[in-house]
Amino acid sequence: MIRVNAERLWSTLEIMAQIGGTPAGGVTRLALSNEDRLARDLLRDWAQEAGFRCEIDSMGNMFIRRAGKKPQLAPVMTGSHVDSQPLGGRYDGIYGVLAGLEVLRTLNDQNIETERDIVLVNWTNEEGARFAPAMLASGVWSGQFTQQYAWAREDQDGISVGEALEAIGYRGDQPTVAFPVYTCYELHIEQGPILEEEGIDIGLVHAAMGQRWFNVVIRGFAAHAGTTPMASRRDALTAFARLALAVEDIGNQHEPDGRATIGMAQISPGSRNVVPGEVHCSVEFRHPQTAALQAMETAFRKATADLNQRGIQLDVERIFDYAPIAFDETCLQRSANAAQALGYSSKRMVSGAGHDTCYISKIAPASMIFIPCEKGISHNEAENIQPEWAEKGANVLLHSLLPAALE
Repeated sequence: MIRVNAERLWSTLEIMAQIGGTPAGGVTRLALSNEDRLARDLLRDWAQEAGFRCEIDSMGNMFIRRAGKKPQLAPVMTGSHVDSQPLGGRYDGIYGVLAGLEVLRTLNDQNIETERDIVLVNWTNEEGARFAPAMLASGVWSGQFTQQYAWAREDQDGISVGEALEAIGYRGDQPTVAFPVYTCYELHIEQGPILEEEGIDIGLVHAAMGQRWFNVVIRGFAAHAGTTPMASRRDALTAFARLALAVEDIGNQHEPDGRATIGMAQISPGSRNVVPGEVHCSVEFRHPQTAALQAMETAFRKATADLNQRGIQLDVERIFDYAPIAFDETCLQRSANAAQALGYSSKRMVSGAGHDTCYISKIAPASMIFIPCEKGISHNEAENIQPEWAEKGANVLLHSLLPAALE
């Protein structure tokens, strides 16, 4: 069986990690930032040097196409994302993009002609770190969001997605509309500890958790810290503390699969001698079962109602909601066959994280392939993988895509 060029793959990963690289070995490459632009430019240059066409749509999604013999056939797709979390890891997302590029290069090296085109995609703003919600551009492409909604999303400085696309020169002319896709695979680091702990090479991802994200504003009343008696206070921060404990309790009540997180909080006015008058925070829930996800939201809504009765006003906006995903069994079987033929161990598993392919699966047969990451650490500068893990994942991707592209 043919295999990818492991040294070339690792080299591209190392070179790309320098763009937005942090002193601790991670990456800060927020969506549509200058660092994102530089990474996109480098990806485009590598693709064009290998003879592949690169097209950009109106959401900045990059489509790198290796032509097959029958362009009228629906293409095979792979890809992930270039953007990162702040102080994030150097393999999250970008590994799937560069492994896809390596697969296309390997097919060139071997002079293999496919029946179908193979399309490698870099999806814009997968992380949702700068612009919420996450998976924004794949959501527009797959019909989950309107382009107007996506362009209008703003970062904390009031810069919109549309403005940021223009600023980095990646607001393309091609409409952000799905085209027919024969099958789609996304290769990714696990972002969890299971594969490494169990000594397994490949995760065959058959499902992904549903997620619900909320923006919450807690309004009390700002008052002098020295002159306002405790009984007279309407402290937004203590209300937030109660809400945080309630959210944690909801997650614990839905173990082992439930997840409940408050990842961001801002206190206003932010002075040590003023009783906090307002807190803005995020809340998110995850679960692989829709009924459990709804139960978590119901419990959350009850907790906010209880706080409202204490003289505190809570405004809750649900900004992101997608149901649990079941991936395509035919796609999974190709990857299982590839792992077996290559002599790699594998297991079926559920993704706890959201990925662009969750949206793509709504319009085309799709699945995901995981490789281990050290100690399951991700969204952190300490995120790490081993070169042999990267190689094995790319080989499974190659032999998942190739049979489909030959059909």
